[in-house]
Amino acid sequence: MKLSQFIYIIISFFIALLLFTSCTLIRLGKETKIIDYSTGLVGYISSNIPSEDAPVIVAAFLKYNGKINIAHHVILHETGPYELFVPEGNYYIAAFIDKNKNLIFDKGEPAGQYKNTQMIKAKSGSIIQDLDILISDSDNKLIDLPIDAKIPAKNPNQFHSTLPGAIADLDDEIFSDEYGKKGYWNPLEFFLEIGGNIYFLEPYDAYKTPVLFVHGASGSPQQWRTFFDHFNREKYQPWFYYYPSGATIESMSYLLYWKLFNLQRKYQFNEMCIVAHSMGGLVVRSFLADWGKQFPSITQFISISTPWAGQNSAEIGVEYSPVVIPVWKDIQPDGGFISSLYKKELPATVKHYLFFGYKGNRNPFSQNNDTAVPIASQLDPRAQAGAELVYGFNEDHVSILYSDQVMDQVNTILEHASTDHQRFISGGTLQIFFTFDVPDDWLKPRPRLLFRSVNKQVSETIIYLRNKDSGRELGPFPSGEYTVSLIADAFVPEPRSIPVTIQSDSISSLSIALLPRGSLIGQIVNARTCLVQPFANKEPDSDIKIRKIILSGNDITRTLIPGQYDNINKIDYYLSGIDCLTDGCFYFYNLPAGEYRLTIEADGFKTFTADYNVIPGQTYKTNTIELLPVSDELNKD
Repeated sequence: MKLSQFIYIIISFFIALLLFTSCTLIRLGKETKIIDYSTGLVGYISSNIPSEDAPVIVAAFLKYNGKINIAHHVILHETGPYELFVPEGNYYIAAFIDKNKNLIFDKGEPAGQYKNTQMIKAKSGSIIQDLDILISDSDNKLIDLPIDAKIPAKNPNQFHSTLPGAIADLDDEIFSDEYGKKGYWNPLEFFLEIGGNIYFLEPYDAYKTPVLFVHGASGSPQQWRTFFDHFNREKYQPWFYYYPSGATIESMSYLLYWKLFNLQRKYQFNEMCIVAHSMGGLVVRSFLADWGKQFPSITQFISISTPWAGQNSAEIGVEYSPVVIPVWKDIQPDGGFISSLYKKELPATVKHYLFFGYKGNRNPFSQNNDTAVPIASQLDPRAQAGAELVYGFNEDHVSILYSDQVMDQVNTILEHASTDHQRFISGGTLQIFFTFDVPDDWLKPRPRLLFRSVNKQVSETIIYLRNKDSGRELGPFPSGEYTVSLIADAFVPEPRSIPVTIQSDSISSLSIALLPRGSLIGQIVNARTCLVQPFANKEPDSDIKIRKIILSGNDITRTLIPGQYDNINKIDYYLSGIDCLTDGCFYFYNLPAGEYRLTIEADGFKTFTADYNVIPGQTYKTNTIELLPVSDELNKD
């Protein structure tokens, strides 16, 4: 990381910290210390007495000189699994049915305690499992929780249930953006108040396929509202996982496992899909890698704008912030979590579809991103290697959740998510045969499949292919009329584009030859401010005022002048083979093989000249050109 990038990131980071009150940071500092010395308690509440509509309250508490201190409690809308989080210590765990819903353990209310009067020794940094409790109607003298013990209300909805499958109202205050941010900046406070859970929007229906939505950092279920509104609720039932996103990813991955394990055990569903946004994709992949083989019902995993290679800002935060959110340690690019994430492959039964957005910020101090996550991180090769298909959308980190095009593609994938590979009516697949007209021992670029809808005014969709994808059935894709093309550096497709009709329950086949084409493509950066970025070239600097770019050689002279290429579509120019200059990038096409001299003149920069040997069908390892400012010390001897 260069000094300019480091300074930019650290200044941006501390500006973000200043937006929060000192009280918030103090609370966070206290929380991180408590988390380090706390443990999880999980078990199952059963009862030989129906709770009917009365809540079940589970509490972990300490006893001192006849007095109790409730460390954590949860409320369940019926008997089932529970989880508590407590500091190190010796605890009793009791549960009772609050028949009159007054949050008080009244005489005569059915109750139970873990192994009667046995205490739990909670050691820091651990999870204690199988703390099962049976509630009975027997005399509650064996319960250490005293009669008239009052359970404190925790949030606006004091009977909020943490039982997996609780039916939720998206308009509930706890699902607001404010609470989502609390889950990031104060994960312990969030968990003690709300917990983490998988919620339903309606009662379970065995005839509908569950689709689980998982939010990212600072997120909440309300961010998925547009998806729910465009959802086929006759066929699918939306579930969502709500969790404190500032907690460690591994802990939230385990919590997801615990919730799904109990839902699977209860409902025995045989098919399920998962859709995750941003950091939620890391949570889901961690879960699938560790426990996915226990869930053969999970067939599809769609990740949207996930930082697969981590975030540089997290690394700065861990090193320089006065307090550290636990998840920052996980998403450091060179941290242990990111490197270990790919040591285990996804289960063979799961197909991963990787969505990314490329509409975002470009400036000389930061990586090209979708306004939040660097594109290089979204397209980490390790994540792509395990993906069925990679879809790119001209959306930013937030708008991608509201894009009709994205929702169409998600719905189409879901329609084809069947354990018996049954075809449904909403979309079809594409079988494309492509060849490179060059010797077999030549290094071939990775082609990109371009989809353009004929009937909808939407931006194109780009799908990254592997060379072995030739002849493989791809998709599913939404039904409709399209034009399809292939894009590959130093090649041109023949034909340039092909009209295709995607129909439900059908396979459309086509063939494209990629012919070698002489080309010289580059991006221009300021040598003083350009940054080294992982998995990507340095970003072009569109603020450099270029006067002209001249390419000469082989009795050819071509000149690019700024201002002649406003509002162009670079893909159209690529397909037609027309030279262009846009957004700090230049493109020369249809060059005969031979030697060429490139000259770039720009205001305030030293004139750049370099010679290139153009060979059709071969690309250069680097095509970034650094211009030297005339006043820069780099120009001095």
